[in-house]
Amino acid sequence: MSKLKNLKDLLEHELQDLYSAEKQLAEALPKMAKSAKSTALKAAFESHLKQTETQIERLEKVASEIDVDIEGEECKAMKGLIKEGSDMMKENAEDDVRDAGLIAAAQRVEHYEMAGYGTVVRYLQMMKMTNAAKILSKTLDEEKQTDLKLTEIAEKINVDAMA
Repeated sequence: MSKLKNLKDLLEHELQDLYSAEKQLAEALPKMAKSAKSTALKAAFESHLKQTETQIERLEKVASEIDVDIEGEECKAMKGLIKEGSDMMKENAEDDVRDAGLIAAAQRVEHYEMAGYGTVVRYLQMMKMTNAAKILSKTLDEEKQTDLKLTEIAEKINVDAMA
């Protein structure tokens, strides 16, 4: 990538990172759902997959609207977070313990996404790209809600994992 000269260049870089992250997550979520034993956790992963597909579409819409290219970057952080989740799926663990570990991995992903979307929304607001900011604020809110939902599921699973 060429030199980042201004905030719009950095915004483009951050959007590329988020786009890559979401695409990687869309590939990982079906595997996580298959690995989960809790029906609530399976359903949460399946629901988040549909949401992730919509979020990818939003990123594409924003990129088109503000005339930036979101292709070409690989989000190394998401690659690592997904590997941690994949490693957890392979652990020799009791079902509830593995599910608790999957939730922990998923929440790390959500927190990463919240940080990324929070940053780009603020950049967009600063650059007076209000419609794009509004579009990605919806994604930021969804990521926060997913994190809360995972916490609710964890409260039961973590108790079961203590046994």
